[in-house]
Amino acid sequence: MAAQSQFTSQLKRYYSLYTGGVIGFVVLLSILEQMGVPNQTLGYIFLGVTVSLYAGIGILSKTSDVSEYYVAGRRVPALFNGMATAADWMSAASFIGLAGTLYISGYDGLAFVMGWTGGYCLVALFLAPYLRKFGQYTVPDFLGARYGGDGPRMIGVFAAILCSFTYVIAQIYGLGLIVSRFTGMDFGVGVFVGLGSILFCSFLGGMRAVTWTQVSQYVILIVAYMIPVIWLSVKHTGNPVPQIAYGYVLEQVTAREKVLNDADTPDGAREAEVRGILKQRQTDTEARLRALDAGGEDYLAAERSRLAAQVAELRKRHAADAEIADAEQALNAFPKDMAAANNVWHAELEADRLRSSPIAAHAEPYAGPDEETRDNKRKNFLALVFCLMVGTAALPHILMRFYTTTSVKEARLSVFWSLLFISLLYLTAPALAVLAKYDVYTLLVGSSFSELPSWVSAWASVDKALMNVSDINRDGIVQLAEVTIGGDLIVLATPEIAGLPYVVTALVAAGGLAAALSTADGLMLTIANALSHDVYYKMIDPKAPTGRRLAISKGLLLVVAVCAAYVTSLKPGDILFMVGAAFSLAGSAFFPALVLGIFWKRANKAGAIAGMVSGLSVCMIYMYITYPFFGVNAPLWWDINPISAGIFGIPVGFVGVIIGSVLSRPPTAKVQALVDYVRYPNMAGDEGRSAS
Repeated sequence: MAAQSQFTSQLKRYYSLYTGGVIGFVVLLSILEQMGVPNQTLGYIFLGVTVSLYAGIGILSKTSDVSEYYVAGRRVPALFNGMATAADWMSAASFIGLAGTLYISGYDGLAFVMGWTGGYCLVALFLAPYLRKFGQYTVPDFLGARYGGDGPRMIGVFAAILCSFTYVIAQIYGLGLIVSRFTGMDFGVGVFVGLGSILFCSFLGGMRAVTWTQVSQYVILIVAYMIPVIWLSVKHTGNPVPQIAYGYVLEQVTAREKVLNDADTPDGAREAEVRGILKQRQTDTEARLRALDAGGEDYLAAERSRLAAQVAELRKRHAADAEIADAEQALNAFPKDMAAANNVWHAELEADRLRSSPIAAHAEPYAGPDEETRDNKRKNFLALVFCLMVGTAALPHILMRFYTTTSVKEARLSVFWSLLFISLLYLTAPALAVLAKYDVYTLLVGSSFSELPSWVSAWASVDKALMNVSDINRDGIVQLAEVTIGGDLIVLATPEIAGLPYVVTALVAAGGLAAALSTADGLMLTIANALSHDVYYKMIDPKAPTGRRLAISKGLLLVVAVCAAYVTSLKPGDILFMVGAAFSLAGSAFFPALVLGIFWKRANKAGAIAGMVSGLSVCMIYMYITYPFFGVNAPLWWDINPISAGIFGIPVGFVGVIIGSVLSRPPTAKVQALVDYVRYPNMAGDEGRSAS
């Protein structure tokens, strides 16, 4: 106890000095900016110093000890495990995507805040202390010991890899955005460059290096998130507490929305004109889709020939350069085949439908033009909250964190610290969304196209789907309906939108980098450990020496990283959808088997296999047939969006475990003794040892 207490005191001293150093570093770069140091140089310094810092911690934490590599030696204090868990948790989705979703969806985006924070109540009540008392290394470890045999363990490995891989793609996507924007690299190149940073820490020291790196990353990401929000809050309201001040700004946003929706005002009239053009484009796209269904490839060939003839005709009569350029762009962007045409035109149809609709009030719950739309939004809101809560309590890379604490009590306490540190960002995200929206409504909308700020073209060069401003009605004035800003862009671009010093922009980029890296480290480690520990060591070669086990883990880490980077380069979806999908998958695969395995002795191997396979299968099938990326475009079940596929998979998982267990033999006395050991604090045995 004395040694642990001294270790905790040292950590507090080190990280207090580190936090002061981070703040001092920001002040120093602010001075350099005032002295005229170029913005790009400041961006390189920010990204370079922070990544070098993480690499340094990885080098100092290098280890070849199995316990240190897999569970950080089981000596992480609750306070610091809470910070590491918060960093592991607050991924690119939380840092980059959450405020962006609130910006776009308004009230409906609060489903993410409620689901993710509420999920930690389930973690504390149902899983964290019991898994810590079990005392092994991974979630498949528990499934293998609790249900017996390699079947449940293998399904657990597959599910852990699937959830973590889906989740890590979102993190690498966020890294690609940041690196490509602030270094000028192509997005695909930026993905692989960011990947090197992810690998460094987990490669050298496993969970030990990842833990202490994540603590340092939490400090940077929370400082980076809070400074611009506080700055904007003071700028607009004079109040440095954005969580309180943003109510006033929300009133201003609501008033501005009413003006833009009122066609009797000059601003509203211009918006109505643009929406009318977009509605006509929507009608034209619907006609093209009908013609495509009727004519197929022949229709595409005829349209391609018509566009080519149009370009030739414009050149022949020496039309204006802009007119020729538009025609050439239309020809070059024309889909190559029917599959591409379906995907592109459906996406254009949905984009035009959203932009041609009146502005939905930011503060209105389940906003919509009719009762059916409002009911569907309400239904999807509740379904998403449920899936995110249950998924939170089943994500393998989060549950692994509670194996690293010194005791069961510390595991439970670390959940409290995690929720506290997470809430600092989650209670700030709604304020950031409203402050950013106010700046867009007042600074960008109504400005001249000839005087667009440089950040518009800079972000458009990264991805036009994220940033695009086009003069649809040719009046030279920016209307809201002419602006496309992706949710993944809002946090990173807010300092530039608000005209804050560039050092704040670079700080936010460093924070986003820290958020993506911290979560990606934990996810990559989860995948590699599942393969090296649960498959190789537990099932193939139980006598493998430590060196070989760790070497295999690192080799697999590299393979998984390269595969994830390749899939990310295909841009399979926005950050928040991919993360949300991981929650539905994790909840469907793990939650029923884990909870019933702890609280119901009768649950057995057959039930676990039936529940995990059926729950995960239903969830995967629903996502595959309804998510546009896969091109199936099947109708939704009860209008539930694919991100909430767990609403079908989780109940099926519970039913599968119960029916499979009731129809087969009860578990052995040894397994039932394991349940008693894990459940009850008065059972004899060391908390830190394996109960298997």
